[in-house]
This record gives sequence, C-alpha cells and structure tokens, in this order.
Amino acid sequence: MKILVTGGLGFIGSHTVCELLKENYEVVVADNLSNSSIDVIDKIKTITGKEIVFYNCDVCIEESLEEIFKKEQIDAVIHFAAYKAVGESVSNPIMYYENNLISTIKVCKVMKKYNVKRFVFSSSATVYGSPKTLPIKEDFPLSTTNPYGTTKLMNEKILEDICLSDSDFSVVILRYFNPIGAHESGLIGENPKGIPNNLMPYIVRVANKELKELSVFGNDYNTHDGTGVRDYIHVVDLAKGHIKAIEKATNSTGVNIYNLGTGTGYSVLDLVETFKKVNNIDVPYKIVDRRPGDIAECYADPTKAYEELGWKAELGIEDMCKDSYNFILKQNKK
Repeated sequence: MKILVTGGLGFIGSHTVCELLKENYEVVVADNLSNSSIDVIDKIKTITGKEIVFYNCDVCIEESLEEIFKKEQIDAVIHFAAYKAVGESVSNPIMYYENNLISTIKVCKVMKKYNVKRFVFSSSATVYGSPKTLPIKEDFPLSTTNPYGTTKLMNEKILEDICLSDSDFSVVILRYFNPIGAHESGLIGENPKGIPNNLMPYIVRVANKELKELSVFGNDYNTHDGTGVRDYIHVVDLAKGHIKAIEKATNSTGVNIYNLGTGTGYSVLDLVETFKKVNNIDVPYKIVDRRPGDIAECYADPTKAYEELGWKAELGIEDMCKDSYNFILKQNKK
C-alpha cells in the first residue's frame, strides 16, 4: 500500500513516515521545506533502512499534486501540510486561512480525480475551543479561539461534506493534543526555523543557552499553579496513531474522529520542572502576560481511540523531556 504524506519531513510527519516504513508501507512525501529540512530524508533512511520517494512541492499548487498522482499509484493520503502556530495565526490570519484551507481543498480535488478515497487528516484539540468540562470527548461542542483552530475546524467540515457527497470516501480525523518529544535515536525531532512558537523547542533552546529565558504566558489561570495545562503526548505515540488511522480508513467509509492524547494534563511549569529534573539542567523563565487565543486547560479523553483503533499513548512526560533534549544535543554534535 502506497501512502502520500504531505508535510512528511516536518516534526509529526517525519515520525509518522518512520512508523509507516516500519510497518512496510510504501511512502511518498510531498513537502515544500518551509518549516523542515531536506536532510530529514537521510535521517529517515538511517532510522528505518528504507527509502522514500520525495517531491519538493507546495500542495496548494494543483499542478504539483497532479504530477505526483500521475507518477505514483497512491492508495491513501495523510495530510500534515499546514501552518501550525496559534500566536502567528492571530497576527497573520489571512496567511493561515489561505494556506491551510487551500492545501486541503487541492489535495482532495486531485484525490477525487485519481479515485483515491482514503484520507487521514491532521486536526487539533483547538477545535474544542474553551471546553466547559474536562476531559474532552469527541462529541463535545466545537468552537475556536484563534484562526489556526478555525482552519482546522473548517477543514473538518469540508471533509465531512466530501464524505456526504461520496459514500465511498473514508476520512479519519485525528485531533491532536500537544505533541512533544523526539525519536529515541535523536536523529529527528522538532527543530523549527527561527524563534520557536511552541513550548518544548523553546525550553530546549533555553536549556542549550541559544535563548536567554522562557516566557511563560500567564500565571493567573484557574489551574494548580496558575499556568496553562495541556495534554502533552510523545510524538512517537502520535505517529503510531496514524498507522491505526490508515487501517481504519482502509476498512471503513464516512468520517471517523479520534482524540490522540494521554488523558493527563500538565502545566507549563510542570513541564519545565520535569525537563530540568530528567536532564539535570536549568531553564530560566519569566512570567509574562497571557497570550491571545490561549485557554486555561485542555486534556483528552482518549477512550474512543483505544476502543475503536486499539491505540493508546505509552510514553510518559519524562520520556518526552529526555528525548527532546537528546535530539538537540545530537544536532549540536554534528
């Protein structure tokens, strides 16, 4: 079975490609390298001993996608390619709506033309907005507090409408909570270009003295220490969820939606203190004002994914912190 992975050299994409190769899927990657690096291809080969087919292309451009589908016998698509920073989406919403919506529309349009009907979509817990109760179940009311989350929710609606129009189409929507960590080899991990927008890569760069200190956005939330609480999930656990999702998409039709999280919430300071402890290193931080679009608490009820996909997170917060730092240490040894 041959899988097209859009954004397959990115953080979550590259780990998912490794898991796909491990399970003997053929993998074709489309990535425009806007937030990833070409050397990830060699790292994937080192980890798995297997090759991928790579296309340097923007999936918003229909002609580029056409080239892939003409040359490759694609059986299913896992769609990661999207901008993903909440703060950046608030300051530049047009960029987010344009890229994140058009990329999905173009991929689905070309899939339809080439009669490819299996699709796994990279969604987000941001579609739940500010939940009234916790933990979050898949049937909770949907709303958003920032443009990034709105693009995910709009994409979900687009995919639901496609399934209504075509009874043979199968979509699995995976609502991620907060992926962190890195591959245990230290070869691939989260290494954004420029100043990181996400928490863990920022912590790592502060620990590594590339950045002076971490800004903690708000300590006046209604949480155990006043800082925001999130459901952090190891990226390798998340990647394995996509294997289960492809199996589900292959054996069903319509839309199936799953939370991918651990079911446990940790605060920003919980994460900082665990990172310091397991890596025996200091992480200076300062408290600053809340960030627009953020909510106090967010963690999953992952029961449905366990019952229907046979998937559950296995790695803990200590593994996430250890593997994240190991990755940056390996990068610095080059």
